[in-house]
Amino acid sequence: MILTVTPNPALDLTWHADRLEPGRTHRVPPGAVRAGGKGLNVARVLHAQGIDVVALATAGGASGAELAADLERTGIRHRLVPVAGATRRSLAIVDDHAGEATVLNESGAPLAPDEVAALLDEAVRLAAEASVVAVSGSLPPGLAPEALGDAVARWVATGATVVADVAGPALLAAARARAAVLKPNRDELAEALGDGDPEAGARRLLELGAGLVVVSLGADGLLVVAPDRPPVRARLGRALRGNATGAGDAAVAAITSVLAESLDDARAERGAAAGRADTAVPLDAAVLRRLARRAVAWSASAVLMPLAGDLHPSHVDLEPEVLLSPDQEPA
Repeated sequence: MILTVTPNPALDLTWHADRLEPGRTHRVPPGAVRAGGKGLNVARVLHAQGIDVVALATAGGASGAELAADLERTGIRHRLVPVAGATRRSLAIVDDHAGEATVLNESGAPLAPDEVAALLDEAVRLAAEASVVAVSGSLPPGLAPEALGDAVARWVATGATVVADVAGPALLAAARARAAVLKPNRDELAEALGDGDPEAGARRLLELGAGLVVVSLGADGLLVVAPDRPPVRARLGRALRGNATGAGDAAVAAITSVLAESLDDARAERGAAAGRADTAVPLDAAVLRRLARRAVAWSASAVLMPLAGDLHPSHVDLEPEVLLSPDQEPA
């Protein structure tokens, strides 16, 4: 089972306009409302692919009730920790002509100390049953980066493989807690480390304790950096236009799925006696290339969909198109 943790979920509101003109009034089709936040988007992608996933988040107020109702409708297994503050909202306006999205994210209500403890304790309980734990997105006020780092260390101690898609001080805390995979984008990496070179920044995260770093490079694909190995660069050979708001979350879903598959394969090879705590992900060249291919293909296919958390059916056909270094030929 894969566990996704979303510390700062959102009720996602999305509208599509033929052409967005600032300062003008637009007549648009009805908007879409669904449970969102990066970790819930990851869970939605995995669920649609038939992968066993449980989504953990908080929920509060009327917006939290709408978030819970959407998760019930979609059938995604979930656990929502009740909080006093209303679940934040995220507004996306997609310009269909330009293929760009303008997103307004509310910050989120502060969590009280007992709410933080309830969320993280529940995450540890669920992590004990998971092979992979993915924590994604921003931290709400009241949840300090150090507390997230402590949670990552607790998840690692249960034997889970931890993937962290977080930013700023939380990214550094996750690295020091020895998360198996970090997935910053290029800007987040530069902001956290003050270094504009993605490979150099990724190597610094490895020095802090991370096991693997996957850097999203936007239209340029991604960079996979592992200790004592040459980096793997991956990109699609053609540009796709659409709504990129869920592309990074689709990449995280792809990463977690490959890790879960690799763990299952490793345990099968070691036999029934192999447990969670004594089986590590074999980050050999074949696994890294498969991870890079799937992350690029799922991320690219998400751009073709109107809402974050969905993959276009073409994601299977896109994988053979992914170009990998050093040969930069289809894998």
